[in-house]
Amino acid sequence: MAKGQVFKRVEKKYLLTEEKYQAFLAGIEPYMQTDDYGLTKILNICFDTDQFDLVRRSIEKPAYKEKFRIRSYGVPKDDDTVFLEIKKKYDGVVYKRRETLKAWETRKFIAGEKPAKDTQIMREIEYFLNFYQPKPQFFIGYDRVAYFGKEDAELRMTFDRNLRYRRENLRLSASDQGTTVLPEGTYILEIKVPGAFPMWLSELLSKLEIFQVSFSKYGSIYEDLGVALMQEQIRAARKVRQPVYLPAGVTIMQNRPVYALG
Repeated sequence: MAKGQVFKRVEKKYLLTEEKYQAFLAGIEPYMQTDDYGLTKILNICFDTDQFDLVRRSIEKPAYKEKFRIRSYGVPKDDDTVFLEIKKKYDGVVYKRRETLKAWETRKFIAGEKPAKDTQIMREIEYFLNFYQPKPQFFIGYDRVAYFGKEDAELRMTFDRNLRYRRENLRLSASDQGTTVLPEGTYILEIKVPGAFPMWLSELLSKLEIFQVSFSKYGSIYEDLGVALMQEQIRAARKVRQPVYLPAGVTIMQNRPVYALG
């Protein structure tokens, strides 16, 4: 089984139309090549608290934020490897801690059984889960093609499309289907580098007028669901008598969340 992995890098995101996607692909061709996997289905189960504390904090863009997810490449069978990931971001730098388990081992671990694997990263994951007490909240999937630099393999780019989610059957083995989020022909470009962009890349982005965006797959889905998720938060808060934290511009009237005027 693969060893745990640690990543430290800068990640920048961009939203591309079909036209700019094709132009950008042509521009990177002399410098980048696709990885061996080609088009891959990336499946994630995102964990959060009943009050969605982790995604709400992320949307507020703090200096430090963290999240936990389980990921697979395609729909896994019991003996397939899945990835348990803690992703942290501090001062613009992303730190990812990743460990692997078999799919059946992961189900037992999430249910509370002590994992057979005892590594530093597994202990960090256990601490995270014990501290936040999160549970599966979303399935998020997308189709990805990854590239890496011909001369610098640490320069990586991913193009994601067909972003989709579901809130039922929160198991990676259930399916790779969900409700589509972005318009057809929209691509999410992520550029991942250990430091500064190479000059040719900065010039290409400028030439094509491709500008960085603040975009989180989980955050955008959470915000799009809006009122439905706020109602869920209210129900959960009433059970434990905790305060409900709502986005700016939202108030509660007659036990229903509504958008305030102005």
